[in-house]
Amino acid sequence: MNVSICFSGLDLLFRVCAPGGLQHRRKVSIMKYCTCRVAYNVLGILFLQCSLIDKAEWRIHEGRVAELLPNLKDAVNDADDLLDEFRWYELKMEVEGNASHSAFIDFYKTTVQGSFNKVNDIQERLNSISGQLEKMGLYGVTPGFDKSVRPDTTPFPNEKKIFGRDKDQKEVMGFLGVPQSKGRACSKRKRASSAVNASTSTTAQNQVNKSRISAIPVLPIVGMGGVGKTTLAQHICNHQQVKDYFELIIWICADDFDVKRLIKDAIQCASGKQTTVDNLASLQRALSECVSSRRFLIVVDDVWDDALKENEQRWKGFYDSLTNVVQGSMMLVTTRFPDVADRVRTMEPFPLAGLKEDVFWDFFKLCAFGSESSENDPELERIAKSIVPKLKGSPLAAKTLGRLLGMNLHTAHWNNILESELWKLKQEKTDILPALRLSYIYLPFHLKRCFSFCAVYAKDHKFEKGRLAEIWVAEGFVEPQGNTPLEYIGLQYFEDLVNRSFFQKVRGAYVIHDLLHDMAKLVSDHDCFTIKNMRD
Repeated sequence: MNVSICFSGLDLLFRVCAPGGLQHRRKVSIMKYCTCRVAYNVLGILFLQCSLIDKAEWRIHEGRVAELLPNLKDAVNDADDLLDEFRWYELKMEVEGNASHSAFIDFYKTTVQGSFNKVNDIQERLNSISGQLEKMGLYGVTPGFDKSVRPDTTPFPNEKKIFGRDKDQKEVMGFLGVPQSKGRACSKRKRASSAVNASTSTTAQNQVNKSRISAIPVLPIVGMGGVGKTTLAQHICNHQQVKDYFELIIWICADDFDVKRLIKDAIQCASGKQTTVDNLASLQRALSECVSSRRFLIVVDDVWDDALKENEQRWKGFYDSLTNVVQGSMMLVTTRFPDVADRVRTMEPFPLAGLKEDVFWDFFKLCAFGSESSENDPELERIAKSIVPKLKGSPLAAKTLGRLLGMNLHTAHWNNILESELWKLKQEKTDILPALRLSYIYLPFHLKRCFSFCAVYAKDHKFEKGRLAEIWVAEGFVEPQGNTPLEYIGLQYFEDLVNRSFFQKVRGAYVIHDLLHDMAKLVSDHDCFTIKNMRD
């Protein structure tokens, strides 16, 4: 671990304690001298924290390490808070002068020289944890990057292009009733016994058949997390033929199946206006009115099994708001759960599998090497072919791990990833979490803090990079680099995370994939919690 990324206050310390500074102590205020003494100790602790936390996260899957990591973070946060207190006193002294001397001296004696020495207490706690980790074989420096490293390759694959899903896209568009050519409607998917017959008009695409159907047909796309369900749905919504056929396209994210919130989101998407109504029946009527005269497509993305709670009343409460709709209207649902797909469907679910082996290999090479060319390092390709089967055909795993490999085109780095213990974790056949966790573990320490912090935001939250960079600065996650403004450094951090595929750009904003959001919650479980609604 590079020392330069650990010492958040080291520039200040070196300025105050520069050569000759301590030799002329009389010329230095008592305040600064005391601050230097405690800063030296606390910054040493903060350096230790980077090393220890990094090492512990490499073995977080081991029970005892997982138990120690929260204690380690607590001690580190106490050290950081203590350093902040001394910085506050220094600023207070600069503003108030001698009037603050006595208050600071009292604080200093209590904190550093009193019977309960906070600095020593933190140091002892960290030493104890360090000793326990070393007994487990956690010592030395963990692999990683000192700073962001960008290879000389072509840019990351353009998200405007969907890779290896042309056939799937065409089929789903057909099942939605989107005409493929003038005068010929696409074939319909077999409807479930409870389905309502909703044939597509063969009139011109812009002419809406005003006949109505009693309930909207539901087509689920079901597949493992990270397989590309959301991406496929996004590309379908952005397809010109789909936009020509449907007068209105509504997109809502349903990871937390709060019926009122979902209906409010749908109303805002349909009308462009927020609603202050909170009564469920009134909200259902409002949504029905918003879509009553238009043929529309509504996408309900990332539906979990909580939609089926309360004897399926949650789903029913949402679905009942879309009755008596214009014929040809459709609902597209994406979910990881076959049971959810089976319970909400009115037509046969569309199963989305991982990319085919040959297509996935080309995509992985594009992510790792920057091109699909066969003129890559033969040894790296050999290692890559051993890694690829572990990724289960998942485009998300290919992007995140491929970018990690592409940051360092050295055989040792690639072998370290191939031989990681994380691959040995017990997992489902379709689980790609080890690949995502590896991508997180190899992040530089400062990027880990910034990314894990994003767990406090809801899934599908749209990030504005400038605003998020300011928040990282305020939280103390951004490390000073000479005279460079901290906000600019924060923007660099954000771009580094984008380049590593931890953020994806969607319609001018940035989002975190739901599986990566799950991982952020996993690694920040001890540091924060989220209140989603009043029931929490």
